[in-house]
Amino acid sequence: MINVAIDGPSGAGKSSISREAAKRLGYIYVDTGAMYRAAALFVMQHRIDPNDAEKVGSILPMLDIELRYEDGEQKVYLCGENVSRVIRTREVTRCAPIVSAIPKVRQCLSDMQQEMAQNNNIIMDGRDIGTVVLPHADVKIFLTASAEVRAQRRYKEMLEKGMEANYEDVLADIKERDYYDEHKPISPLRPARDSILIDTSEIDYEHSVQLVVDTIQSCIR
Repeated sequence: MINVAIDGPSGAGKSSISREAAKRLGYIYVDTGAMYRAAALFVMQHRIDPNDAEKVGSILPMLDIELRYEDGEQKVYLCGENVSRVIRTREVTRCAPIVSAIPKVRQCLSDMQQEMAQNNNIIMDGRDIGTVVLPHADVKIFLTASAEVRAQRRYKEMLEKGMEANYEDVLADIKERDYYDEHKPISPLRPARDSILIDTSEIDYEHSVQLVVDTIQSCIR
């Protein structure tokens, strides 16, 4: 089985680029960020303070996250409900990094993700895939872009989906998330020592996808 780990900061385009690269290569795509967002939504639905690790841990046995492919797109189901849209709201975005920093949550989702990788050729993206979840991945890529470019892309994406958005707020959220991810005590965001850095600040989506595909193919030959 070929396992590809793609890490990088929030808004770097990991999900869209990884999804399309997986499609072109015939691999299974696993969006771990969406899984953590679903876990955060689960905590919110139970009206639990995301900072209360003990209470969050107590509901994990009931957590059921499923990634389904419908009409060629990945959908995220939480306890049987399609939450693909709601997990992208600002409220969930703010809650996700807090919930994802809880050791029991990370272990629970890491177990799910490692099981997915055992029997499939996969591209898995997140923030600690190459360093923690799949440390022996065949290919490791660190995908990034400047904060301003990432904020502009996220802002445009939100508007296209009919969501209310303000560029300055989005940029502030991006910078806040970067700081949190880079300084959190458990699985901080950092490139794996053997990862390949790809900066998409100056290239468009199509070129970014092709660069990722070419990188993967050159590494597994």
